[in-house]
Amino acid sequence: MSPKISIITINYNNLEGLKKTIKSVKNQSYNEFEYIVIDGNSKDGSAEYIQNNNTLFDYWLSEPDSGVYQAMNKGIEKATGDYLLFLNSGDHFYNAKVLEKNHQEIKHSDIIYFDLQVIEGDKKFIKTYPDRLSFSYFVEDTLPHPATFIKKEAFAKTNLYKEDFKIVSDWKFFIDAICKYNLSYERIAKPLATFYIGGLSSNPKNQIVKFNEKESVLNKDYLPYIKDFDDVIGYRKTLNSLRSSRFISLLVKLGFLNKF
Repeated sequence: MSPKISIITINYNNLEGLKKTIKSVKNQSYNEFEYIVIDGNSKDGSAEYIQNNNTLFDYWLSEPDSGVYQAMNKGIEKATGDYLLFLNSGDHFYNAKVLEKNHQEIKHSDIIYFDLQVIEGDKKFIKTYPDRLSFSYFVEDTLPHPATFIKKEAFAKTNLYKEDFKIVSDWKFFIDAICKYNLSYERIAKPLATFYIGGLSSNPKNQIVKFNEKESVLNKDYLPYIKDFDDVIGYRKTLNSLRSSRFISLLVKLGFLNKF
């Protein structure tokens, strides 16, 4: 028997995106999942749309919140599934059969992540993720919450999302889960969902906020790692500089140095 899946959609004043996401969820050929919608007391008709279509959801809520991460935490608390997937308003599944074809992959590991289709204007591409996750990876990148199933009990092993962050709390969860708590993970090398660039974290105006939030986490919780990471980066730069040196190349060619 497959573990139970909870799909959680967070929405705030994004009625058209919400409609797209709900349609994508409800069009899945595999429907053995719980569907939860958490709305932040939207004023654009979203709350009314949710209420008028409440039979589509196993649980829904529309009330003020402090931001997306408090809303996500509300979804976690209400979810009864073994695995949770955050497919927020505007995001949608890659196709109508993606859960049918992949739900049997959702088992065992604490975190199971897929690849992600990314759309920016007229451009689209599949963003792939590494099989092996590391601290150095998370310094530069993160995992895609629209394409990542998280075992609900993983939040008990770590923490819920940090609600006073504006942008990077999902990144903080992933770096903590992998690097601090050593939770198990697995990559499925297939696209699960579609993400449109243009949200809060991808807005250029918020890059400073994003940088400051990440830096506060790294300096508070990962300072020894950062020093080692900086040392490795410095070593790599020195090594690459030496490799490109004509003098070093000549010494290698003449046999005075081994190739490195």
